[in-house]
Amino acid sequence: MADGRRRTPDGANRAKSQGGRSSSTRGGRGNAGGRGPRKDWSRPADKQGVPRTEEQARYDGPPIPEEITGRELDRSVSGQLKGLPDRLALRVARHLAAAGVLIDSDPETAYQHTLAARARASRLAVVREATGEAAYASGHYSEALAELRAAKRMNGATDYLPIMADCHRALGQPEQALKLAKSPAVANFSTAAKAEMTLVESGARRDLGQLDAALRTLELAPLQSKSRESWVVRLRYAYADTLEAAGRDTDALTWFHRTHAVDSQESTDAAERAEALEKRLD
Repeated sequence: MADGRRRTPDGANRAKSQGGRSSSTRGGRGNAGGRGPRKDWSRPADKQGVPRTEEQARYDGPPIPEEITGRELDRSVSGQLKGLPDRLALRVARHLAAAGVLIDSDPETAYQHTLAARARASRLAVVREATGEAAYASGHYSEALAELRAAKRMNGATDYLPIMADCHRALGQPEQALKLAKSPAVANFSTAAKAEMTLVESGARRDLGQLDAALRTLELAPLQSKSRESWVVRLRYAYADTLEAAGRDTDALTWFHRTHAVDSQESTDAAERAEALEKRLD
């Protein structure tokens, strides 16, 4: 979005499948082959056919596509599951892998997969991290904050701070977002991660009506970088948009053009914004 708020995490998602993206429809607990309802042998005969409670449905999770085996996970993730019994580890791995495949195309179902993984392995940081990222991607910001805080307590990682700060923004708490943006840990972030935090920080300043401070925040970032990575595109776009919001149309036009120049994937509407500004300035 123009002000820097993200709806899917751009950083490394260690719980994300390395396979291709595919979508899956949500549905009941029918078998993958579509041959009608599957009998649930884990339930007493007199309970067969009785609707699941919400808690039970969350534990079951969405159906896992047959082609997802769990081997799609990064080794750093699968390694953290080795302390679980084999069958349990496999089920958790498959839910995490399914979430990784779906997080871009169907984030809500991805979130439900991570809830099923969490129900089985809530003491693993990687599971809480995956749940937090999927919650964030699907717009469950309070839940995302709770899960990422839990993951941070477990493993001490600070990678989640930009997402946590953005959750605070989405919840109408820009001051809390700014506190996280000033965390000493940010100094050790990669360039891309620093850019993510810059976007959130400038957005929080805009939330507070502090356009000049938002511009200063962005001006301290590497706007002139010759990289064509997405973080450069998004920094430039946020700067152009903030310039326009501040009434600096000529400068905004320049930066929309500069954004379009590096936006090879056409992930923004910088060209259209520039055209609209040109017509206004004529």
